[in-house]
Amino acid sequence: MVTASFKLREDYWDNFQLTETDIEFLYNYLLETETPITNSELLEVLIAERIRKEKLAIEEQRSSGCDIYIPKDHFEINQKLVFPALNWQRGKVIDIRPGVNPDIGTFGVIRVEFDSGDEREYASDLFDHTLNTQPVVEEIDKGLEIGFVLSHYKDTIIERLETGLKSNSDFVRIAGRWFPRALLVDINSGHLNLAEAVLDMAGGGPLKTENLLAQIELISNVNSKLLEFSLDYALEKDPRFDEVGAAGEVLWFLHRLEPQPVLEPPICLKYQTFDYDRTQLSEEMLELEKKIDDELIPIDGKYLDLDEVEVCLIYPHWRVGTFPLTVFTRNFFPTAYEAPRIRFTIVDGDSGEKFPAWVVRPHGYVYGLKEWYDLKGLMPGSLIKIRKGKKAGEVILQSKTQRSSREWIRTVLVGSDGGVVFALLKHMVVTTYDERMAIVVPDVKALDEVWEKDQKERQPFERVVVNMARELTKLNPQSHVHASELYAAVNIVRRSPPGPIMSILASRPWFIHVGDLHFRFSDTERP
Repeated sequence: MVTASFKLREDYWDNFQLTETDIEFLYNYLLETETPITNSELLEVLIAERIRKEKLAIEEQRSSGCDIYIPKDHFEINQKLVFPALNWQRGKVIDIRPGVNPDIGTFGVIRVEFDSGDEREYASDLFDHTLNTQPVVEEIDKGLEIGFVLSHYKDTIIERLETGLKSNSDFVRIAGRWFPRALLVDINSGHLNLAEAVLDMAGGGPLKTENLLAQIELISNVNSKLLEFSLDYALEKDPRFDEVGAAGEVLWFLHRLEPQPVLEPPICLKYQTFDYDRTQLSEEMLELEKKIDDELIPIDGKYLDLDEVEVCLIYPHWRVGTFPLTVFTRNFFPTAYEAPRIRFTIVDGDSGEKFPAWVVRPHGYVYGLKEWYDLKGLMPGSLIKIRKGKKAGEVILQSKTQRSSREWIRTVLVGSDGGVVFALLKHMVVTTYDERMAIVVPDVKALDEVWEKDQKERQPFERVVVNMARELTKLNPQSHVHASELYAAVNIVRRSPPGPIMSILASRPWFIHVGDLHFRFSDTERP
């Protein structure tokens, strides 16, 4: 028995490119199934088809125009043969003579000239031989196994698949699912107006497509999945509607009824870039930056997938009711294929109470937590634990509480002239907090006016840092300020990640490092 294997060239999947033939195959597949499907589903179908065609091509290449060499057969001069035992090499019979072996009996010998130019002799008309069976094909090439291809090349191929389909106007995609444009059901302006009215009555949403279909009474003889997809496509093209579902789920909301901080960052979350040299940051500073985990910190690598994370709340997020999407926290929250805004559910880790919130992907924060912050008695510097919910689309937040007590805490005060000063005052505290970053804000409205004034009379960023350092050092007997204290204080009046602040600490002579990221501020060194 002869065994033979299918073999692809080694770089076949590394060099995968979507061809016109592939696109035509996928288009016809979608036409036949009449069901919108995802990138991953299309990928499996396409890889299976590629493998089928490659096997067929290899088989045809091996035997095309040739007979398979089997010793029992009779051959003629110029007959073309293929040899499974020699990795399917091809050759031509150039001579025939009688065989000589008394133990075997009568048989023939053929001389074969291979395509490589080599010549060899083989038996013919030999009825008793181990090679007198058709070759058994064993698929030992992993590149022709769909499971292997998906596990090793999925990300690369799916990226090229998506790029190819996006550039082809015959395909449309909604919420990560593809469908032929030609099969879309016509959705007119009347249907869209009814959809707007339904969402308006629902407070803007969110509603599933099937709920909208039920209320606008769109009747068609096509299957329900195609009808839903057609309505999704029409809604996506209309600026009145916003798709806010997480990946794999389609939810619709009226754009005009979405909260303003979901559409655009409030003043205290807007960061005006400050150019600085990151090589100035010491290893200690980089470690502190990582610990602070600000959403504005440059991301080096992928988001981390953790079970639980503790976050220290800074003033801008506390004021607006937002939560940072960072390298440590991003994977706790739902994402989407395309939607920039995602409506989801927060679960109170203590009470189990649920309330809606928004992932605002373009600006790196979650919105909708102000009432929860106030209910829990949180302040800038409070510590919050985050972990994944038991259900998809849910996230658990839990404030770290402590027995109510009066404690000395850094407090920000706004003078009648709009100046900001700090004082150590006693306050009732019910949550655990980071002592260096905790700041009580007694008069939020007065501080809002400081932000509004700063928008009109923009102070240089370095002056803001110096002013905050000067105020903080007044509260310390050694006239020291820690880098994290300064970061929290600067963010009371100007949104900034820790990097720019620490670069000023590291590069200006009026900040003298005295150890463990404590700095002494010297007015005498100021120019």
